[in-house]
Amino acid sequence: MGSTAGSTNRRSFLAKGAAVGAGAVGAGLFADTAMAADAKGGLTKGDAAILRFLAAAEILETDLWQQYNELAGIQDSEVPGGSGSPAYTDAVTILDSDMAQYIHDNTEDEISHFTFLNAYLQAHGAQTVNLDKFRSLSSSQATGAQQIGRLTNLMQLTINTSFWTRYRSDSLNPDFGDTLPQAVPGLAAGQFPAIPRNDGDLTPPDHLQAIANTAGFHFAWIEQAGTSVYASLAQRVTHNEVLRILLSIGGTEIMHFQTWHDKAGNAPPLTDPTNGLVFPDLNADGELTQTNLIMPEPTIFLKSKFPICSIIRPTETDGAAARAINGFIADGLFIGQPPAFFALLSQLIEAADHARHGGR
Repeated sequence: MGSTAGSTNRRSFLAKGAAVGAGAVGAGLFADTAMAADAKGGLTKGDAAILRFLAAAEILETDLWQQYNELAGIQDSEVPGGSGSPAYTDAVTILDSDMAQYIHDNTEDEISHFTFLNAYLQAHGAQTVNLDKFRSLSSSQATGAQQIGRLTNLMQLTINTSFWTRYRSDSLNPDFGDTLPQAVPGLAAGQFPAIPRNDGDLTPPDHLQAIANTAGFHFAWIEQAGTSVYASLAQRVTHNEVLRILLSIGGTEIMHFQTWHDKAGNAPPLTDPTNGLVFPDLNADGELTQTNLIMPEPTIFLKSKFPICSIIRPTETDGAAARAINGFIADGLFIGQPPAFFALLSQLIEAADHARHGGR
């Protein structure tokens, strides 16, 4: 659970901010990968930048959900690829008997999101997003996984589980700079796989269940990020139709998050015998971690003088895109990606976070 070169690099990126490496991309990649601002067809430059950023985020989400589906979901014509890992599927099913269907449907939703966003950009004469040149990360070697290049790494995750306590607190809100405790401290303290690295990860049983438990909390972590970023960036768009897109897609992210928030609570308490990772009994420490409290507790909102209110959190719009991607980086999703990948993300972040309602 100690530090690695990858985690040190991520901290460096976070400390230096979203503009790190932007000059490394070069004009050619800048134009080819969606950063040429284009207001043709009625889109403002800001609206197009926000839609491009969200399309990129949805492509990244699709990549990770596809990996989960290959091993523990339903492989069909809607979400093709992979052949399933029976042992891993059984361990994930401990969290809920319908997990395979939920994983499949979440994957299909993310595919539909980036496909729609790119089609909408194209229909308005704006540049679309394609990250295929960065599909170079290794796949799991476990039975059932496709051996293809990936955008995301699900075998070295450091998961921030403060989303769990964030939604249960009536007095703390990250929009006010508050830091909330971790529900599973070990997941935020070291790098753990959420899918098996290879078939050797399928034994002993408690190790396999720890991998499945990690995935369960990661499902919710990913979708809470989408829940917040759509609500945050919706405040920056100009055209009503673009606002409609963000509110409509953002609503499905909320549905995803509440589903996974509920299922993660079914992760059985255990200690992983291979690394000491502890999944605690979340019902042993009161309301802050109680597993059936999945409705957002009312909390402070906008100004502390107002009555508490049940809300999505955080929704502060300043720096919303940077927070979302920096969260992905801290999670370990991009361990192994080259500097050009982070430079492209920096450009997408900068353009989206500089968009303003009513701008050109």
